[in-house]
Amino acid sequence: MSPPISPERVLPTLNADGTRNRIRPRLYEGRLWRARRLVAYGLMLLFVGLPLLRIHGKPAILLDVARREFTFFGRTFLSTDGVLLMLLMLSIFVAVFWTTALVGRGWCGWACPQTVYMEFLFRPIERLLEGKREGQLRLDREGGGVRRLLKNALFLGLALVLANVFLAYFVGVAALRTWVIEAPSEHPGGFAVVLVTTALVFFDFAYFREQMCTVVCPYARLQSVLLDRRSLVIGYDAKRGEPRSKGKPQPGRGDCIDCTACVTACPTGIDIRQGLQLECIACGQCVDACDSIMMRIKRPVGLIRYASQVGLETGKRTPLVRTRVLIYSGILTLLLSVLLLVGGRQADADVTLLRGIGAPFSENSGLVTNQIRIKIQNRGPNAELFGIELTNVPGARLIAPENPLSVGRGEQRTTSVFVIAPIDAFTRGERKISFRVVDEHGFHGEFSYKLLGPERGGSS
Repeated sequence: MSPPISPERVLPTLNADGTRNRIRPRLYEGRLWRARRLVAYGLMLLFVGLPLLRIHGKPAILLDVARREFTFFGRTFLSTDGVLLMLLMLSIFVAVFWTTALVGRGWCGWACPQTVYMEFLFRPIERLLEGKREGQLRLDREGGGVRRLLKNALFLGLALVLANVFLAYFVGVAALRTWVIEAPSEHPGGFAVVLVTTALVFFDFAYFREQMCTVVCPYARLQSVLLDRRSLVIGYDAKRGEPRSKGKPQPGRGDCIDCTACVTACPTGIDIRQGLQLECIACGQCVDACDSIMMRIKRPVGLIRYASQVGLETGKRTPLVRTRVLIYSGILTLLLSVLLLVGGRQADADVTLLRGIGAPFSENSGLVTNQIRIKIQNRGPNAELFGIELTNVPGARLIAPENPLSVGRGEQRTTSVFVIAPIDAFTRGERKISFRVVDEHGFHGEFSYKLLGPERGGSS
């Protein structure tokens, strides 16, 4: 029995009978494609180089999930930095809103790693080995043969390289180098992670491809919320193009000659003349295709172009900067300012003073003893020795079983100290003191604390 045929439009990646429609876009090397190529190569270099770049002795970006440390451009956030992480996430979300309101899905078409690597690394290799669109379609019908095997072997090698670069953002270059150089038996867990990541990258770019944008990625489905009618999108000028003629322009008809160049050039397989669709990634390949046809038939370019929906309907240029964009800009500026201000004041160590467990104090022979727990979180790039000193209490003594306290990089340790002060140092059962905590690399902090004692203390 033959498969059922859908009477309505299905996804561009699916045929009417539910089978996979493999998208083999035709390349038109227009002005937008050349600009995107420069951006893509720059982003590739940035992607590969960031894990190697060090700022203030730290990786430019390191998302160490296992240790719950997140380093961005020389500043390390810990899992306990709830306020900073919240500000960072809010800034990212508002930046997404701002970008989409301003330039639609410009991120998808120009900077998303899926698009960048698919269109400017994997597809060029595919065209080199299998030929242009017609040759690839023929191989789809007749079988791939040696050329497709060679292509997949190269894809697998590239997937391995990209997987290692990707993992460098999460485990660091040093750990990754160990995984690569040493035998897999020395680190089976790391080797398994590399294999799984390589397989996923290969599956994505060799088989799944544009379905990542049209089926998996949720960003397309958020367009209806994030876009408005004045956002910059890829659009077809129906007023100028309709009614269509076939083959060449005809008197009294529009400029569109129904050549379908825009359709064959689209990496997600849509017909932009049907209006804005969630599968459109705003890459502009249909713009280059249509412009090349317009120049050939001696018509003005721009039948398909970047424009707002209002601009396409009215024929007038609409300003991109508007109230919504200004509001997003203000919120984003405020969030980033607060993030930089709070993050800039962050010291290389967090010190917390806690009261000891048990009785709040003990009294013996005119002396009052308080137990204090000192918790130190080391944010610095190296292990440190933190010295603890007691200040501004004449006659008081500090007993610290472990002083200086050794704290590893990114670690947190707690030590108990005892402060013994004469009873005369207390007023109404209290005495304010200060601890000074220092390390060998310049950290210096004064931390106040309230000692407790008997109500019958003397004057201070």
